[in-house]
Amino acid sequence: MDLTPQTKIHALIEAHPAALEFLAGYRPEFAKLRNPVLRATLGRVATLETVASMGGVPVDRLIADLRSALAGTAGGPPLAADTAAAPASDPGRLAELKAIIRELHAGGDPEALKRRFAALAKDVDSAGIARMEQQLIDEGMSRQEIQRLCDVHVAIFQDALEREPAADLPPGHPVHTYRLENRALEEAAGALRDLVARLGDPPDAARFAEHRPAMQAALERLAAVERHYLRKENQLFPILEKHGFSGPSQVMWGLHDEVRATIKRCRSALAGPDAARAAGEAGFLARKVLDMIYKEDRVLFPTALELLEPADWARIRAGEAAIGYALVTPAADWPGTPPGAAVPPPPTAPPSGASRVASPADKAYLDTGLLALEQVNLLLKSLPIDVTFVDETDTVRYYSEGRDRVFLRTPEIIGRKVQQCHPPKSLHIVNRILEAFRTGKKDLAEFWIGLHGKMIHIRYFAVRDAKGDYRGTIEVTQDITGIRALQGERRLLDWGTLEV
Repeated sequence: MDLTPQTKIHALIEAHPAALEFLAGYRPEFAKLRNPVLRATLGRVATLETVASMGGVPVDRLIADLRSALAGTAGGPPLAADTAAAPASDPGRLAELKAIIRELHAGGDPEALKRRFAALAKDVDSAGIARMEQQLIDEGMSRQEIQRLCDVHVAIFQDALEREPAADLPPGHPVHTYRLENRALEEAAGALRDLVARLGDPPDAARFAEHRPAMQAALERLAAVERHYLRKENQLFPILEKHGFSGPSQVMWGLHDEVRATIKRCRSALAGPDAARAAGEAGFLARKVLDMIYKEDRVLFPTALELLEPADWARIRAGEAAIGYALVTPAADWPGTPPGAAVPPPPTAPPSGASRVASPADKAYLDTGLLALEQVNLLLKSLPIDVTFVDETDTVRYYSEGRDRVFLRTPEIIGRKVQQCHPPKSLHIVNRILEAFRTGKKDLAEFWIGLHGKMIHIRYFAVRDAKGDYRGTIEVTQDITGIRALQGERRLLDWGTLEV
């Protein structure tokens, strides 16, 4: 067997069972490999390079020690001689791969660059490609620039990506659910494309009138992708950031927004009389959704499986239902905590041994009153507004959990930089507000938007201490639909027929 940094742990142990005990005893961090659930799931995508990084040992040294340990064992295929590091981990080859992408962005011929890539990167995997994009962002290439040619990147890497088998995961695992949703979304996108084809070429107005209701129904089914994207943005992406993987996920968030904008244009086109416009928007939407599915299945999910710990997946699973699913219902019996793994508390949990609910003795001494901490929490939850607080370092510290939130919030945003909580298209506005507050030029910014038939008022307030120093920003969001409709006066209590 040829041992390289990209050798999968599951394949290694299948070929050389003795490798399990060697690795488990090599470093304390590797003991978790004895967990059969972990080996059957993450072991299918984790590589020797991944394991070496976990243990803080050079991958070349790990491979050499492993080769020596297995050389005299029986029951497995012979080990090959030392081989060069795979392109994903060899700094020289990684630099060449990045040079190919830079040349592509400078206007190079994609087909010629694809041939160069194929000759260079025989063993590159999805995680290596994701790391390369992260390094390009770290070195100054903008997320918007990578997003602009993201589809061309995938086309260049396609052959390498399709050589990598998908991990076999148990039903209920978050990635299993994401993939299950993707299969349903593929069917929905295919149904929409089939309806577009029935309009003819060029699209016929009479056929459009005939198939319009079916196309609108197919569009609404495909629009369920929103829940799929929301779970990625609010659960998966924050945890990837904590593992040092933020750039590519931000690029993908920008692509989500492109799909959302296309859904809006498609709804408008299907409501209008122009058959050609409707066919164009519907076909474009189907292609965008399918392209995103490919990026998820071939790059995002394998990379996430390599980076995240079992407890991370357990925490994601625990919060999925609050956001919802796209077209499928996952298995309910997935063990959120694999044997031997502990689920870390969410970022909003109290310290170990402490109660989330304050005791009556815990008081908050305020400028104009004295409240129990429990009363403070209940008061904030009962306000008819949504409140989010960001401190002076741009870190999210609190959000109120009322009954009817306007915008989705999850515990994963606590401790996260606020810039990472917004889609790339609005990031410049966020930074402009924070900078104006920080420098003292402004104390208020406000917006009002129509959302799902409601009028939403969004206000940002600078928080300053007694000396006038900036201490953070409060976001206050309120549904003002009913307030805007008020007329005249009401001076008497009027609960209608409500009996008290």
